[in-house]
Amino acid sequence: MSQAINSIASDPLPSFIAAPGDTDVLMVAMAIFSGIAVLAFGILYLRLHTLPERLAHKSQKIQFEIVAVLGLISLFTHMHIFWIVGLLLALIEIPDFGGMLRRIAMSVEKIAGIKSPAATDQKPHAHEIRTREAAAVQEVSLQPHARDLAEEVDRA
Repeated sequence: MSQAINSIASDPLPSFIAAPGDTDVLMVAMAIFSGIAVLAFGILYLRLHTLPERLAHKSQKIQFEIVAVLGLISLFTHMHIFWIVGLLLALIEIPDFGGMLRRIAMSVEKIAGIKSPAATDQKPHAHEIRTREAAAVQEVSLQPHARDLAEEVDRA
C-alpha cells in the first residue's frame, strides 16, 4: 500500500515534519535543549543567590552567619528584601569593637597590676594569630640573610 499525500498538503513539506513512524528529531533536540537550559538557569540562580555568602566569607564569623541566615530565609520565603539586606551586610565591613575594648581592659588591668583570669584562659584573636604568623614568616625569611651578614662580619 502506497502512502498518498493528502490533497490539502502543500507540495514541499517542511523538514521538521516527521513521517509517520519516524523519530521526531525536532522534539528530541528541543527536549535536550530545554533540559540543559533549565539546569544552566538553576546553576546561575543558585550562584547568584549565594553571592552575599561568598562576599561575607572573608569577614567576621558573626557577620558571615547573619548573612547566611538571611540568604536561607530569602530562599525559603521568596522575599527578596532578605537577600538585599544580606548583600548590603556582606559589603559593609563592621569594625571589631569587642577586640578594641578587650585590649583596653587588658591594658588597664596590666597598669593596675591585676592578673585577669579572663586574659589567661582566653584564646588569641584572629588578628593576633595573623600578626604572629607574619612575624614568624618574616623571621624565617630573614634568617639566611642574617647568616650571610654574620659570616661577612666574621670575615672582616
